[in-house]
Amino acid sequence: MKDISVTLPIKDRFELPEGVIYLDGNSLGPLPKGVRTRVAEMMTQEWGRHLIRGWNADDWMGQPLRVGSRVGQLIGAPEGTVVMGDTLSIKVYQALSAALKLRPGRKVILSDSGNFPSDLYMAQGLIAQLDQGYQLRVVAPDDVAQALNDEVAVAMLTQVDYRTGRMHDMQMITAQVQAAGAVMLWDLAHSAGAVPVDVAGCGCEFAVGCTYKYLNGGPGAPAFIYVRPDITEQVQPALAGWLGHDAPFAFEATYRPAQDIERMRVGTPPVIQMTALEEALKVWDGIDMSAVRARSIALCELFIEEVERRCPDLHLASPRDASMRGSQVSFAFEHGYAAMQALISRGVIGDFRAPDIMRFGFTPLYVDEQDVRRAVDILHEVLVGQLWDAPEFKATGRVT
Repeated sequence: MKDISVTLPIKDRFELPEGVIYLDGNSLGPLPKGVRTRVAEMMTQEWGRHLIRGWNADDWMGQPLRVGSRVGQLIGAPEGTVVMGDTLSIKVYQALSAALKLRPGRKVILSDSGNFPSDLYMAQGLIAQLDQGYQLRVVAPDDVAQALNDEVAVAMLTQVDYRTGRMHDMQMITAQVQAAGAVMLWDLAHSAGAVPVDVAGCGCEFAVGCTYKYLNGGPGAPAFIYVRPDITEQVQPALAGWLGHDAPFAFEATYRPAQDIERMRVGTPPVIQMTALEEALKVWDGIDMSAVRARSIALCELFIEEVERRCPDLHLASPRDASMRGSQVSFAFEHGYAAMQALISRGVIGDFRAPDIMRFGFTPLYVDEQDVRRAVDILHEVLVGQLWDAPEFKATGRVT
């Protein structure tokens, strides 16, 4: 994956709309070049001509593991320890339920207030379904270590906070969690492809993540799950789907899990979407994640400096220390939603998170210093001219 001859940005690997500065890759990555052609080829040559034979002839059946290993290269996972499929919420449920079974007698799921709500919802739903006295304990991000005790079965944390970009120290927290006898589950939704990650090095038991953000897999792209290889055979999948069976086409009446990471598969994989993701991951050819991180920090620092100098009505909501921040910068503003809509109407696409967060993602693969400076120019115009104070910018849709 490393090749210092590749310099950033690599805008020519993406289909970026003319005149748009895209600062929302932390929510949905842009379309990589080649994906459109590859998906069309899959539909016409594979599905269209091979029909059901594609499962063998085109190895659709092996795609979740093959693509998982490619994602694994970006999160420090050994070959064959990551598998794709389903949504991130499903993968959270799988990992969380398996983690609880690894620590019988302990009844607490520990998380923090910066976690993505869906993760918390999945925990709440699992607790209600099990009805065995489990509880979800949510603390402030800085209080995780102090909250660890012999009641905690699993710590479920998102490494990079979706609102502010605050970043947990994976190595340190994993060690603290395991020293307390608990299982570590990381959500890497805002980490994979954004910051260097080493799941093998930190020793966590589980990691999950989505692929439509920094990995550019497209809307609804399949999620991934990692299981530390030494515990794989101990993991009991709560969602015992037929493709997680050791011999799915034996059609046995009783579930018998696969002997490797494929036991975390559930149902039929989304082949068209998986094909788009597999092609999209080629943009990472020759890219060094340490170079991505260095450029990301530089872009974020420049943005913070320029916004604070020119837009005093905005207040930094992200950590000022770059080592504690992912690849995004968030500013708080009372009229943040309307201001973001006004900004988007002028070709700078970021997003908004309630109650007042204007969120900007910086992906060095296709964002450069000129983009940052121009984005701040337009943001300054929006704020100084109060261009956000218009009815069309205050109307909300289903997605904000």
